[in-house]
Amino acid sequence: MSKLSHIDERNRPTMVDVSDKTATQRTAHARTVMHLPAEVVAELDGDEISTKKGPVFATAVIAGVMAAKRTHELIPFCHPLGLENCKIIIDVSGSDAVIDCHCKVHHKTGVEMEALTGASVAALTVYDMCKALSHDIVIGETRLIAKTGGKKDFQHDV
Repeated sequence: MSKLSHIDERNRPTMVDVSDKTATQRTAHARTVMHLPAEVVAELDGDEISTKKGPVFATAVIAGVMAAKRTHELIPFCHPLGLENCKIIIDVSGSDAVIDCHCKVHHKTGVEMEALTGASVAALTVYDMCKALSHDIVIGETRLIAKTGGKKDFQHDV
């Protein structure tokens, strides 16, 4: 028998049955780090980059939240969750943009995938909106930083 939660006794992919789980407060924090080349950094005006497509980081925040809310439509075995909160924060330090996505829900399953999806899509949006400036943008590491609720909490040392 597989130790993977999305594999049944006949070794076929399956959705996890959460019907017997207790709903609890669940949170997740994911982060994506991007490297922005000099051509993109040069367009920074305070905490924002504006291109012909509009305000880059403001648009990325909206896209990230929208993606987090629709994660179950993208990842086959994710349960649909009514997120109670999703916050995307983008900080630029030197040539790095750090995108943090914080999600919260009271449910029977966690929000790790929603946070990871939100951070990832926000980064893809930055890339899309800035690619006319440079194709040397690097979307780097995406990782889960922390989660609470469920069987066990998790906190990565950052």
